[in-house]
Amino acid sequence: MDTETISSKTWDVTATVEKWDAEADHLAGLPADDVVSVKDNLLLNEGIGLLLDLLIGAGGTPYNAGNSYIGVGDSTNSAAASQTALEASSNKNFQGMTGSYPTRTAQTVTWGAVWASGDGNFAWNEWSISNSNSDSGTNLNRKVASLGTKAAGSSWTLTVTITVS
Repeated sequence: MDTETISSKTWDVTATVEKWDAEADHLAGLPADDVVSVKDNLLLNEGIGLLLDLLIGAGGTPYNAGNSYIGVGDSTNSAAASQTALEASSNKNFQGMTGSYPTRTAQTVTWGAVWASGDGNFAWNEWSISNSNSDSGTNLNRKVASLGTKAAGSSWTLTVTITVS
């Protein structure tokens, strides 16, 4: 009997950064001065393990409104499935969810966070979704991509959508 392998999984990820040069413009509801979007990322082994534990009711901290954070850092180290944190040694910052994030519609989950004037002012070269506001949490994924350099006085949002099909 021949064995046929069929790839039937899709993990589609988009991260979008909206950038306001002046935080006051963001707070006033003005359009962003710049928008950058990147596709794809890498599921981390620890994130896969937690997803599977949550699926079978084995416990763990979910990526829900009270426990979800998006972390950004300045490391350019390549992503590897065995990593358990952002790779930046010091320039990293985690922000909790804003509004009603995370949300799920059909097979898509969306996370969103805001970095105010005094937060995350460094080159954004990596990001991850975590269930903690530090590297001690379980990171779902990691992406290495240059998203720009945030300066004091600016306000940036990072929105991540993951569609599984």
